[in-house]
Amino acid sequence: MSTKQKLELNWIGKHKRPRLEPRILLEDKALSYGDDDSENLLIHGDNLLALKALEHDYSGKIKCVYIDPPYNTGTAFESYDDGLEHSMWLSMMRDRLEIIWRLLSSNNGVLLISINDDELHYLKVLCDDVFGRDKFIANLIWNYEGNTDNQAKIINYHEYILVYSKTGRIDDPSVFDPNLPESSKLFNAEIRNTIVKNGPKNPPKSVLLPAGFPCSFQEGHIYKSDVQYPSYDNDLVIGNGKLKNPVTATTGWSSKSILEAFINNNFEAVLDSKKQETIFEITKTGAIEAVKRREQRKGHFVSVLRGFGTTNQMRLMLSKIGIKFTYPKPVNLISYLIEAFTGENDIILDSFAGSGTTGHAVLQLNKNKSTNRKFILIELKKETVDSVIIPRLQAVIKGHKAAAIEPHGGGFRYFHLAPSLLKKDNWGNWVINKEYNAEMLAEAMCKHMNFTYAPSQTQYWNHGYSTETDYIYVTTGSLAYEQLKVISEEVGTERTLLICCKAFMTEGADFPNLTLVKIPRAILNKCEWDQDDYSFTLNVLSTTEQPDDIDDEDTEGEEQL
Repeated sequence: MSTKQKLELNWIGKHKRPRLEPRILLEDKALSYGDDDSENLLIHGDNLLALKALEHDYSGKIKCVYIDPPYNTGTAFESYDDGLEHSMWLSMMRDRLEIIWRLLSSNNGVLLISINDDELHYLKVLCDDVFGRDKFIANLIWNYEGNTDNQAKIINYHEYILVYSKTGRIDDPSVFDPNLPESSKLFNAEIRNTIVKNGPKNPPKSVLLPAGFPCSFQEGHIYKSDVQYPSYDNDLVIGNGKLKNPVTATTGWSSKSILEAFINNNFEAVLDSKKQETIFEITKTGAIEAVKRREQRKGHFVSVLRGFGTTNQMRLMLSKIGIKFTYPKPVNLISYLIEAFTGENDIILDSFAGSGTTGHAVLQLNKNKSTNRKFILIELKKETVDSVIIPRLQAVIKGHKAAAIEPHGGGFRYFHLAPSLLKKDNWGNWVINKEYNAEMLAEAMCKHMNFTYAPSQTQYWNHGYSTETDYIYVTTGSLAYEQLKVISEEVGTERTLLICCKAFMTEGADFPNLTLVKIPRAILNKCEWDQDDYSFTLNVLSTTEQPDDIDDEDTEGEEQL
């Protein structure tokens, strides 16, 4: 028995994980809206299955994931024994976070999770367990400016937003705290500070300022007796914005090494410890100032978020569109977060879409900043999709006078999850779902076999590829020797083809460029089948009997010819 111990979060059902089916997504063009070529996606379906459906095409491509999951306040768990709801919530979150992590970009992809006090600390430990503590960036506090005029013993009007990064690093936020005064020096193109710093830890030292040292004014004469700090050994003569005679300055310095690097660099900008471009100038008073040039993208982001509106204001705006939703997050808050952590062409995912605020925020950013960010929204409840998200996004895209929303432009494509590829027949055998047509089957098999679905317009046997020379062909037919021979000749010796079919005749065949597998046998044990709801289930035992029987008699699943 192992005696090795480790620090970890444990709960009932922790070690049971669902074996997810990688479903395909089906577009409903009647519900898609706006630009025909829009890359924005609205997906209806269980969000765990939807995340799995995205994994093949979007792994490593999502720059920012914002989620506002259920806070486990008890209403979703009324039928369960006390205590089990926490295990269910942790399993629900863990399973989704693991896929989200794979979707995030390795280029400082960021995960933002809204949460309140009920599960904050469990969630923090869970995220540390899934991602690693070194990936934690910050715990933001959102002051939601709610009603404080009540009788509660402790009036709570804040929530949290946990921030994790795929790399443990983030890009420099380009946003400014909206509460900064307009006079803040942070809005200046440059920051100027004296580098004189006298004290016990900064004893006076001398630095030679050569002729040509920059000045902040064009012409003048500074008498050494008029300057207290630094102490000069000679008067300063300035012409054409430069020191005309060398002088020695003696004082305590805050940035002596950087000043000397600037001098040695022929008065060209040098980088300080924060990688800011820095130059030095003599002012009219004889002071020496460091001038730090601020990057255009460099912002000022603080951990307490205020001044972004309230849920009441958002609820009122939605009501003017004819939408009822209890606690919509302020669109300006989500827009601010997205702008802070993403670039102008990045993809943002929200797998708990709710009222669709994330989609609204992306459209708003694109309009206001002339960017091309894309969103992917996932929502389980069909009623919420139809009566909240779709009308809201439509109002934002085309404009809505009553809600004071200007036309933002853009669009979205509406998708829903395909049903399970396999269903049990009347005899309890797993068979291909009759709802699948040939195209759906080919796309689904590509996902299961890790191929990219890209059907050729000229080669009937080419449904997709995994490399430049490896292809896949999917058919429900039975292939005879002569058919295989023709296909093999067309594929040629420089390519290989995986054939997924109902049955095949291989006696005497010798086709080294073909590999044949039978469906559904080839995928039977790859995942759980016919599971449509992973919303809140305690992962201890599967509720549906999984593959045991199949619909063909041959026990051979794969054959290399």
